[in-house]
Amino acid sequence: MDRRSFIKKAGVAGAGAAAATTLAAPAIAQTMPKITWRMTSSFPKSLDTIYGAAETLADHVRAATDGNFDIQVFAGGEIVPGLQAVDAVSDGTVEMCHTASYYYWGKDATFQLGTATPFVMNSRMQNAWFIEGGGTDMLNEFYNTQGLHGIPCGNTGAQMGGWFRKEINTVADLDGLKMRIGGFAGKILGKLGVAPQQIAGGDIYAALEKGTIDATEWVGPYDDQKLGFNKVAKYYYYPGWWEGGAALHAFTNLEKYNELPAHYQAILANASYFANATMLAKYDTKNPTALKELVADGAVLRPFSQEVLDACNAATQEVYAEVTAENPTFKKIYDSQLAYAKDAYLWQQLSEYTFDTYMMIQQRSGKL
Repeated sequence: MDRRSFIKKAGVAGAGAAAATTLAAPAIAQTMPKITWRMTSSFPKSLDTIYGAAETLADHVRAATDGNFDIQVFAGGEIVPGLQAVDAVSDGTVEMCHTASYYYWGKDATFQLGTATPFVMNSRMQNAWFIEGGGTDMLNEFYNTQGLHGIPCGNTGAQMGGWFRKEINTVADLDGLKMRIGGFAGKILGKLGVAPQQIAGGDIYAALEKGTIDATEWVGPYDDQKLGFNKVAKYYYYPGWWEGGAALHAFTNLEKYNELPAHYQAILANASYFANATMLAKYDTKNPTALKELVADGAVLRPFSQEVLDACNAATQEVYAEVTAENPTFKKIYDSQLAYAKDAYLWQQLSEYTFDTYMMIQQRSGKL
């Protein structure tokens, strides 16, 4: 081949390579399409740990897509009231929300099982059931009927039992009590004479201060301190038996979720599970310091008595019997959770419980 012929053919090849490069750019761009969504939270920005899980999710989605999938987070009340977040997603007002599934148990009791099942699982068991026990898939069979796709996005761990203006020594002390309590637990406590109130987090302090309610539960020391409950009710009870591990969810409008590219769906799931783990780690880190500060500021810690716990457990079993008799979807998921918990407690009483108990004795005796 002479020099002129070689240069001519090389030029043609080079032009072909350049064309290929030019054509490849749109193909690459198509793998990361520009998408902007809105996510409404049920929580105020002042509660940085629980509200912050939505921001954590959004930040990780943006980072994984070079900013092409942008989820903008709005606090409760900025677009819709906090307790209407799921409605806003299902009707297409927003693409996503971050909320507690059990806020919507009035629509269908099955919503309760996505957040916490009274007297069943702790947070570690709950996350294991979601991920390895088929829980997320089972819940999405239900959520899909509501126009939703749900992914766990935060857990508070076992919660406190709440703030009370008066001591609760016996079951009789619950009779006539007006208490802010979310989800299924209100129905249970109603059997013991409590008048349950469902109030969004940002409105609880005012209701307690004005005497509209006599008691409230929220989460635990860190959030409760921020909301100032100790200033208007000094008795701080534990445990919150209705929330041995309270999960939050990132809900997506089902139609919008199905329109996402598969890798965006995977990125969304990974970001949500990261936010799920991060929230629990933050609470475990922040609660001890907040608890010490609350006690130093006058809060009086009280455990629920065995009498009260036993009565609450008995009332809980009555409610389960009533709901499972009329709601087969609830029964299917509840039975799965209960079976999982039975095996999990068998294991944890040998491992976690024995170790934790020994180490707590060391802590109390000043040896830790």
